[in-house]
Amino acid sequence: MDNRQIKSCGKCGVEISNMSVVTDGKTILKDVNLSVHCGEFMAIIGCNGAGKTTLLKAILNEIKYSGDIRFVDHCGCGVEHAHVGYVPQSFYFDKSSSVSVLDFMNSYHNPYPVFLGHKAKKRKNILEMLKKVECTHLIDRKLGELSGGEMQRIMLAFALNPVPDLLILDEPISGVDQRGMDLFYKLVADLRCEHHIAVLLVSHDFALVEKYATKA
Repeated sequence: MDNRQIKSCGKCGVEISNMSVVTDGKTILKDVNLSVHCGEFMAIIGCNGAGKTTLLKAILNEIKYSGDIRFVDHCGCGVEHAHVGYVPQSFYFDKSSSVSVLDFMNSYHNPYPVFLGHKAKKRKNILEMLKKVECTHLIDRKLGELSGGEMQRIMLAFALNPVPDLLILDEPISGVDQRGMDLFYKLVADLRCEHHIAVLLVSHDFALVEKYATKA
């Protein structure tokens, strides 16, 4: 487990109490209770069909649930407008497209079409985002040219802008080689220490979870 100490904390975590999800009369989750505090890196491990992704969707408010899910600061007080970053298992797009990493990153914050070009200030800001995940060299690369590990680091950079209170990772490195997996987890562990964010990870890799998570 990653036992590095967090010196201070200004972010928030999530507390889940007696949360259940029932879909079409079938109970997917029942009476779930857990908490992830700011600065913690929590891993959720379970077999396929156990409801791990359902749990994440409930936290993201994408499905109906009963019980209580609340965001709290380090003193336990409720936070109304917590920002949640999310990195999915995979990202589907047209690999023959000419869209570059710069185009992709800029599209979220720019109301204008990417073919109109990019301002120097925007490029500089995106380079700063990519620097956090060691991907500045990919800024002009087309998305379809990226490896699985490179694409997941781009998605991580996307999820970190702005820096979230809670970062959710749903098996984010499925199909990535061992070196790419280790680099991804190391980046996440370093970022949670630097920004004191709470991290909630779904994974099947016990060795990497044991190395980087603070609780499971």
